[in-house]
Amino acid sequence: MAKVSKKRKQAIAKVDQTKSYSLAEASKIIKSVTYTKFDASVDLSIRLGVDPRKANQMVRGVVTLPHGTGKTKKVLVLCTPDKEAEAKEAGADFVGLDDYIQKIEQGWTDIDVVITMPSVMGKVGKLGKVLGPRNLMPNPKTGTVTTDVGKAVREVKAGKIDFKVDKQGSIHASVGKVSFDAQKLEENASELLNTILKLKPSAAKGTYMKSVYLSSTMSPSVMIDTKSIS
Repeated sequence: MAKVSKKRKQAIAKVDQTKSYSLAEASKIIKSVTYTKFDASVDLSIRLGVDPRKANQMVRGVVTLPHGTGKTKKVLVLCTPDKEAEAKEAGADFVGLDDYIQKIEQGWTDIDVVITMPSVMGKVGKLGKVLGPRNLMPNPKTGTVTTDVGKAVREVKAGKIDFKVDKQGSIHASVGKVSFDAQKLEENASELLNTILKLKPSAAKGTYMKSVYLSSTMSPSVMIDTKSIS
């Protein structure tokens, strides 16, 4: 049996596992129960009352967090030569087409977001086997297939994230870093949760947002009172 460290015990003691907290309370608690030496990520885990096996109950979307994620995302833009300058000026880390397609086919995936154009999707589409499992495949629904590549890059760099319900009916997403003040964490989490609420499928019956937990890397999770989300 793994030994529980003193710091872990102290952190667990600060969270009442039988109680649900407001977002404001949970954001403050997370900062007090995180004991890592590095700037830990703060994440939301949301369990939805949907059946993701049914197309009419799929929940997927994008949201721009008001205070960003605290992470510097590596962005690759696969575009035609006339769009390269626009992508670079917007802050893209890698820009090109055929050379990067070849690199990805050979297994290179040291990127966080891939943005491309409709006109080159014929070439990019064959990367699905590599990019798909890593959730890197560009998609018009998330704004990563667009002619306005500059805008797309700026939005990602500013804190835009995409999310998708998994096979278990859950969504997991980062809403900042533990170094953020509690109010910024609360506002980021609220923006994501409200976006998910707006995407409730009409085919979903019963309780939509079944449970919500806030946690940081290696911290105990804090249960959020779903009634406090609005």
